[in-house]
Amino acid sequence: MLVLAKAMLAMMIGFVIAIIFGVVIIPFMKRKKIEQHQNIFLRGQHDRKSGTPTMGGFIFIIPTIITVLILLFMNKLTWSDNLFIILFVFISYALIGYVDDKLIVKRGNNVGLSEMQKIFAQLVVALVTFYFFMKNGHEPQLYIYSLGFKFKMGWFYGIFILFILVASSNAVNITDGLDGLAGGLSLIVFLALGLITWNSNWIVGNEDIAIFCFILVGSLLGFLFFNTYPAKIFMGDIGSLSLGATMAIIAVLTSHEVTFIILALVFIVETLSCIIQMISIFVFHKKVFLIAPLHHHFEKVGYHERDIVKTFWVVGLLLSMAGIMFAVWL
Repeated sequence: MLVLAKAMLAMMIGFVIAIIFGVVIIPFMKRKKIEQHQNIFLRGQHDRKSGTPTMGGFIFIIPTIITVLILLFMNKLTWSDNLFIILFVFISYALIGYVDDKLIVKRGNNVGLSEMQKIFAQLVVALVTFYFFMKNGHEPQLYIYSLGFKFKMGWFYGIFILFILVASSNAVNITDGLDGLAGGLSLIVFLALGLITWNSNWIVGNEDIAIFCFILVGSLLGFLFFNTYPAKIFMGDIGSLSLGATMAIIAVLTSHEVTFIILALVFIVETLSCIIQMISIFVFHKKVFLIAPLHHHFEKVGYHERDIVKTFWVVGLLLSMAGIMFAVWL
């Protein structure tokens, strides 16, 4: 019951600070003209979004960090090496996204960091993360706790961490195309990760990692107050890259990489739709989808943005239920 009380406190503080922060930051973003520039392929459907502030990731990133500090000061949260790694990834990927967003706003188009620059920055963060991972006594092995399966990977585990961080961060980034879509799906995934980690008592500091997840859930809920249709602010790369990488590193630290595939399946399908589209155009000179990623295809078909988001949320929730059952019960 104590952990449950801490979880409720964490969500409440994260939510309240996010709401306050959103009320302050949105007018500031508007005054500074830190605005979203729309995709030319979505003109007509997304015209109303032009001029909407971006970099909304600040609304849940800053409150999450503040809440962690508050709970540490109150001795409601215990500092651990695993929590340090999570915060390092959370902040590092937020910084990469911030630079990308800043360049987009400064240039007045959708061109920020080049793909090579992003990959290089993510590679550096992944290598440092792997160093901390090994220094803190973690085994470089794939451990599927539910199945009792262990596979030693040695130095290749560093490449695996790089892959899962880059893939997850970019998958959330790709999904961030409709009001509330990526934020709502991320909230569902972190809620599931919190519950799963809470039960992973073989992990050092598992309860504190779970509380971090619940803090982020509260902060994301506050962010969604401003980000759901019609959005008053967009997440930006600062938010999407940070969320994707953080959920991935929590899955790695808690040995739930396979479970994470279930939890993040909506993000994975969104990414696969882009890959399939590119391969089809390059090889067969034909489109599989009217436009990729998948959520924009449904828009082109005629579904309303709100209906697409609600449907994706429901699918994400069902997948999270299945992931919790796989990780905790089976």
